[in-house]
Amino acid sequence: MDKEMHESRDNKFIPMTSTESGTGQEVRNDAYYYTDQIANICFIGDPMDGNWVLIDAGLPTAAPEIKAVVEERYGEHSKPAAIILTHGHFDHVGGLVDLVKEWDVPVYAHELEMPFLTGKESYPEPDSTVEGGLLAKISPMYPNEPINLGDAIKPLPADNSLPEMPDWKWVHTQGHSPGHVSFFREEDALLLSGDAFITVRQDSFYNVLMQNEEVNGPPRYLTTDWQAAWDSVKKLADLKPNIVVPGHGRAMEGKDLTDGLNKLVAEFDRLAIPDYGKYVDDGDNRTH
Repeated sequence: MDKEMHESRDNKFIPMTSTESGTGQEVRNDAYYYTDQIANICFIGDPMDGNWVLIDAGLPTAAPEIKAVVEERYGEHSKPAAIILTHGHFDHVGGLVDLVKEWDVPVYAHELEMPFLTGKESYPEPDSTVEGGLLAKISPMYPNEPINLGDAIKPLPADNSLPEMPDWKWVHTQGHSPGHVSFFREEDALLLSGDAFITVRQDSFYNVLMQNEEVNGPPRYLTTDWQAAWDSVKKLADLKPNIVVPGHGRAMEGKDLTDGLNKLVAEFDRLAIPDYGKYVDDGDNRTH
């Protein structure tokens, strides 16, 4: 397996950060998230029983940080029962190859993400021309070559169940990427939204740095299908989540989340879809 496995060929450290970087928050006794630079990594599982799952793997070079969090939360030599990905963009798989080589655990993702996780296909290049701030303008430096996880990567079950997470289901929330998925637990309405919607204005360097909270659409410079992205936000709003841990930004809950998500659904064309960019089709995206 190791002979096939490799990082993306344009893998490199990305000099982005936020005030939350290096910090974590427990949102439930079995749900914890840690911010690696500007991306959230989730750890699902009660530390008391030692069985847990890792959701996403941060930016390039994140593996040592992730292992340090694991040791503190679950104990020395602990490893997850599985790793499950919301999608395969560089800021969600950064530590993955190193972790899989060390832990030898299965990785799951939607079948439409498989080409980007087996070295077969690159994601579309980030759009530096899209309406937005500094993070969009510097997006050509972001890695978009595929990683190769070899035999470790497996498709999510077709019945929307999640391996090693019996009370959860996956929801296909494409738009930001073809096989993007979000994760929902009905009993407490906990949502892990990935990048389907986030709680920080990701194209604003200042807002990312300060992690100013507001419900936003997916990051503009990597979203290639805005119609599908709008449909996905509606799908998640219909779940009526009580608390969300997004791929970027702070966890939000209660009225702030509900009001912000409902507003995003109603005004997605104004709030989320950029006025211009190479993945924007004015004709299709301005009516819904």
